[in-house]
Amino acid sequence: MTTAPQNSSIEFVRQEMVDEMPAPISQIGIVAWIRKNFFSSWFNGILTVFALYLVAAWLPKILQFMVFDAVWTGTDRTVCTTEQQGGIQPDGWFGACWAYVAAYGDQFVYGRYPTEERWRVNIVFVLFFASLIPLLMPKAPYKGLNITFMTVIFPVMAFVLLTGGHLNYEGFLLPESIMAPSLGKFIVDYLILTAIFSGIALMIARGTESNPKPAIVTVLALMGALAVVLFVMGIDFGLEPVITSVWGGFLVTMVIAVTGIAASLPIGILLALGRRSELPIVRMFSIIFIEFWRGVPLVTVLFMSSVMLPLFLPEGVSFDKLLRALIGVTLFASAYMAEVVRGGLQAIPKGQYEGAMALGLSFWQMMRKIILPQALKMVIPGIVNTFIGLFKDTTLVLIIGLFDFLGMIQNSFTDPSWASPVQSISAYLFAATIYFIFCFGMSLYSRDMERRLDTGHKS
Repeated sequence: MTTAPQNSSIEFVRQEMVDEMPAPISQIGIVAWIRKNFFSSWFNGILTVFALYLVAAWLPKILQFMVFDAVWTGTDRTVCTTEQQGGIQPDGWFGACWAYVAAYGDQFVYGRYPTEERWRVNIVFVLFFASLIPLLMPKAPYKGLNITFMTVIFPVMAFVLLTGGHLNYEGFLLPESIMAPSLGKFIVDYLILTAIFSGIALMIARGTESNPKPAIVTVLALMGALAVVLFVMGIDFGLEPVITSVWGGFLVTMVIAVTGIAASLPIGILLALGRRSELPIVRMFSIIFIEFWRGVPLVTVLFMSSVMLPLFLPEGVSFDKLLRALIGVTLFASAYMAEVVRGGLQAIPKGQYEGAMALGLSFWQMMRKIILPQALKMVIPGIVNTFIGLFKDTTLVLIIGLFDFLGMIQNSFTDPSWASPVQSISAYLFAATIYFIFCFGMSLYSRDMERRLDTGHKS
């Protein structure tokens, strides 16, 4: 019997590669996604099970009320009440009354805006969304023209269409001195206002050691553009005047929300820069402004702007109630926006400022090209959160007699022809759905912006 040497070895050389084996099912696909997002720990697993229990318990009932047992067509309350209540539904029935929502749909959108003039509101809505959608798309062409249209042309068109333009009639949006009982007085007042703004720009430019010429030119250009806008608003286009007291519904909600959002951001940026300014007067004014408006509730602001403001105006000067609400909401939101932007400015490393100054950039060049782009990008969640809060706070204008979307819904409850036990539930569900769509849409877009603009600030 022969034995192999003890120092011998058996060698194996692979002649071809083995095919790749699939990853374990627990690491890929839907199973892995479920484990990662719903059962990553025992606590998350308990929360997931509890959430599934709530969905299973409540979703069928919600669908039953909103869809399967709902009434979609009808002419009065009888279609949404049981036989015991004088209607046609069987006893024990309980479903949403969408027929009532459809019957009041026009009022929920337009308020008491004249029926024969509602085509003007429709044009404004179409122009707004048709220009807003490409503006929000990152790769859409002609961004410059789109921004110019949204910030300059569209506001003037919307104003003329909604009001009828031609401001030379009594009781409208602007002070009577602007409505031209005395054109000469208006020109003098306008020139004085231009001189004041130019002086402020000159003072700020000198305080920041910047060239004052661009600041003054900017002020003159803005005041000249405003003069042109006011002139266009005074032209008679042959449209029937529609005073703001008959506006209502979703129209008022959009006017207040869009105006507040569009105006509060630039004002908030200026206030944030002013609060960090080295000029004592500018810094003190910004601090007082921000702390004052943040220290009072919006309800008080609206009430004061509607009731108390006219008492402090000179005789013969009056502001429309909607304009007062727009000013109050804008100033209120600007104070909160200023603090959000200031947080972003303080998060920028000091080296960014020093590097910009080392390049010889002026204060405004440094802010426009280096500091503000980074600061605003970092506080996108806070900015959008302020926008969402402002959109929902528009419902508070009901206390000063402006019937916004929710106000028109509540006003419809006084109609006995649609009174039923499910009337208010159906209406508030409809309102909640509309507000959720807009607010959730803003939230989704802000998250998309964060992903696209993320440059590694997250740890």
